[in-house]
Amino acid sequence: MRWIMSPGLMSLVLGYTLSQFYRAFLAVLSPTLGAELGAGPADLALSSGLWYIAFAAVQIPVGWALDRFGPRETVAALLGLGGCGGALVFALAQAPWHIHLAMALLGIGCAPVMMGSFYIFARTLPPASMSAAGGAVVGIGSLGNMLGAAPLVWVINGIGWRASLAGLAVVTLLVSLAILALVRNPDKPGGQGRPARLRDLLAVRELRLILPLLGVTYAASACIRGLWAGPFLSEVYGAGDYLIGWVTLGMGLAMVAANLSVGWIVRVMGSDKRTSVANTLLLCLVLAGLWLGSGESLLLSGALLVMVCISDSSYSLIMSHGRAFLPHHLVGRGITFMNMVSISGVGIMQFLSRPVYLSAQASHPAAEAYGHIFLFFLVPLAVGLAFYLFSAENRHA
Repeated sequence: MRWIMSPGLMSLVLGYTLSQFYRAFLAVLSPTLGAELGAGPADLALSSGLWYIAFAAVQIPVGWALDRFGPRETVAALLGLGGCGGALVFALAQAPWHIHLAMALLGIGCAPVMMGSFYIFARTLPPASMSAAGGAVVGIGSLGNMLGAAPLVWVINGIGWRASLAGLAVVTLLVSLAILALVRNPDKPGGQGRPARLRDLLAVRELRLILPLLGVTYAASACIRGLWAGPFLSEVYGAGDYLIGWVTLGMGLAMVAANLSVGWIVRVMGSDKRTSVANTLLLCLVLAGLWLGSGESLLLSGALLVMVCISDSSYSLIMSHGRAFLPHHLVGRGITFMNMVSISGVGIMQFLSRPVYLSAQASHPAAEAYGHIFLFFLVPLAVGLAFYLFSAENRHA
């Protein structure tokens, strides 16, 4: 893994750390934003969903830009403008719709960061190394989830949430400048080749049974960690900022551990597919436990929330699985297309979780209402797994 220590890739990992932070920090801020701006869980579900929808909406242009300009220019420009700008809008917010706008800008700014790394891996590493490489980047970058938990609470209590977001805007700008200075674009493939088209991607038959699970696998950990964990612990168990921070910190640690170990686990299991199936089955059991046991025990619920994030490694596994079937001329657009499917699923699920919560809240106690949320994430995951079981194997030597 010496490649991960190169200055350019380390700067991209720092950018991905910010991306993980920005998609997850609303869970910790939910009590504060509710008190100061009147932004309730339904408002923040919309804000969080807008992050993912904006992120997904620019994936196709990002794929074009990666092929046309390279990861250095693409990532630095969008992270510097969208990421820094979104953090500043957030710091100045006076109403819930300002949070919506800020999160959309942050989603656009963070959109190319992971794909910049994956693009370099796809051009320079053999397909069998993709899951380990992607897992390492996601694992290290998931430290952003941890920073968006208890450490964020400490900073906010020290200097306030507005000053914290203003400081993050400066950090984001500095990371984008580091990417511009340090990243080296990989060599482009020789020859003209055929232009990559969306219909060519959809014609790759092996992807058809992989995409349904890819579209839902990341939604549970991203949406629950990024938003619903905080209100769930607060409304069902009366948890305060510190307890929510510690539980979400544990969820972040689980993400890091799962992604850093994914390369070793794939070697033991023999393929990305087998590992993904085992991972998804575990997540289904955990979500079923949260659904059936909502409100029964704070300790059990906290432990199950942490286990939700062990499944976070499914993203890099399924991306690696799909990458193995992409022709060389489709790699750049292909990985951004797959990422668009994954992130679109998160945004759509986050949007749909809002009316599920509002409907359940109107007629059920808080514990049962959140039980409906966990069931909402469980059902499409089981359907996606049913398709995925029939996908082609991607065996590792």
